[in-house]
Amino acid sequence: MSWQDYVDKQLLASRCVTKAAIAGHDGNVWARSEGFDVSKEELAKLVQGFDKQDLLTSSGVTLAGNRYIYLSGTDRVIRAKLAKVGVHCMKTHQAVVVSLYEDPIQPQQAASVVEKLGDYLVSCGL
Repeated sequence: MSWQDYVDKQLLASRCVTKAAIAGHDGNVWARSEGFDVSKEELAKLVQGFDKQDLLTSSGVTLAGNRYIYLSGTDRVIRAKLAKVGVHCMKTHQAVVVSLYEDPIQPQQAASVVEKLGDYLVSCGL
């Protein structure tokens, strides 16, 4: 399965995610949904935030030019929100899965889909 297939067939097809991207830890985008123009710099900062969450606490999470308020995170998951749009990201060994979801999608629905894919990638060594 290609990286684009993971975005299209695993994340977007679930209807629990409205926009998504998969990128390497260096911020290089491997695949993304149409119109989700996240930059390499934004993704690289997000990846740093998994280890240094104080970066996100002070400046938020910026994706495709939009700044989201950092809610919580661990060394594997980051959550953020702005108005009716939520962010759920998961870090694997080599990649980061980034997703946006909008009301009426519930945070747990997006989290379940993103983390299921993330856990699968981890199990594959990715």
